[in-house]
Amino acid sequence: MGATMLAQLWLLLPELLLTGGAVLGLLLGSYLPRRRQWLVRALAFSICAAGVVAAVAFWGEHATVFEGAYALDVATATVRVVVLGSVALVLALATPGVRGDRRETEFVVLLLLGALGAVVLAGANDLLLLAAAYLLASVPLYALTAFAKDAPGTEAAMKYYLMGALLGVTMLFGLTVLLGLGRSTAYPLLARTLPGSATAALATGAVLLLAGPLFKAGAVPAHFWVPDVAEGAKPSVAALVTTIPKLGAIVAVYRFVAEPLAATGVDWRMLLAVLATATMTLANLAAFFQDNVRRLLGYSTISQVGYLLMAVAAAGTALALPSLLLYLVAYAVTNLGAFAVVAAVPAARTVGDYRGLARSRPLLALSLVVCLLGLVGTPPTGVFAGKLAVFTAAFEAGLGWLVVVAVVNTVASLFYYLRWIAPAVRGDGTGGGFNSPVAAWPSVTAYVAAAGSLALGPLAGLVLAAVSADPSPLS
Repeated sequence: MGATMLAQLWLLLPELLLTGGAVLGLLLGSYLPRRRQWLVRALAFSICAAGVVAAVAFWGEHATVFEGAYALDVATATVRVVVLGSVALVLALATPGVRGDRRETEFVVLLLLGALGAVVLAGANDLLLLAAAYLLASVPLYALTAFAKDAPGTEAAMKYYLMGALLGVTMLFGLTVLLGLGRSTAYPLLARTLPGSATAALATGAVLLLAGPLFKAGAVPAHFWVPDVAEGAKPSVAALVTTIPKLGAIVAVYRFVAEPLAATGVDWRMLLAVLATATMTLANLAAFFQDNVRRLLGYSTISQVGYLLMAVAAAGTALALPSLLLYLVAYAVTNLGAFAVVAAVPAARTVGDYRGLARSRPLLALSLVVCLLGLVGTPPTGVFAGKLAVFTAAFEAGLGWLVVVAVVNTVASLFYYLRWIAPAVRGDGTGGGFNSPVAAWPSVTAYVAAAGSLALGPLAGLVLAAVSADPSPLS
């Protein structure tokens, strides 16, 4: 093995840790008795901690590896850190449900593989690697969605799988069209050859290709599976599926439009602006009268994709990529915190079941309020800072009308979050959904995530400086 290859592998240490952790965990779990399966979970926690340290150590790296197929830059570094941190939170969230389960090892291994797929999606700089990352970020999550082996989980997994298979094939058709037009699958070569292609054929290929990442992100019109998975899967799996793949998928969309499509005649900015408008508006309308809290959170995660796509539509401006990365960090922490509250009180399924939560569980109620108001974008939470940065980037890109649409949607979304918050803080404790014991690990996860969401607001300047200090080729 040459020195160059060894140097490239060293730069991929976070990805190698995830891969090695999955393989080692599977082998370890095969020989451990059921009561000792928690060692695999401990191994995964260690992998996440080591991976974050490695990702931070390589933060300033700007390089491509494997003949340019995989990019290492600030976008990949940010997704590495956020995905590994999110995996640690999901492991804590899932502890009550998987501890002592005979398939605990399988749960942890599938989680690590899905996380690896999300990271590779973010760094993919070649259409073939993008397709491989799509599969890696999808297949483990189909299995996790049906992990409980109950009727709602199985139905959700079937819908998730069928839509994923359909849109995966659609993505491959797009890849084929772009390969025929650009005579390459590498982004740098496509950036030079695609501008001379027929615009109609190029637009068709680009739309078909984007179907895959947009499905993983849960954007309209590839969003129908999200509320079903949020309701049918275990809360920890719902938190995972609506957070971690989205991180890689949105960066993959950004990388594709900022490199191969940047100089073409396709009006990709308008296409993404329209998708952002449809995503945030339709999701907010669908969430208005949702009584089931998990379906409500499902539609909430779809609406958040609309705001993220605004930053993608602004690609090419100085603030677009930093604002997108800041929003991704804040969204991941806040969304996981909201799902952690749901996991802490599994008996509470409807908005009414949370009546009086503040009186019985004040810290949990406070975490719920912080996370839901954070998802709205209320100061001083991290999502507020992220939205402000995204709106500024969209305005600088000449998309003032999209900013107006997003502000209207933000105000409108307050209605359905308040429908959940009001009974939780005003009731007399007769809701009954939380009279059973509250799960400790999800509660602690909710406290940590809520504190993180609050801390990210004042620290937003530092985060923006970190993701802007070493300019990415995508900026």
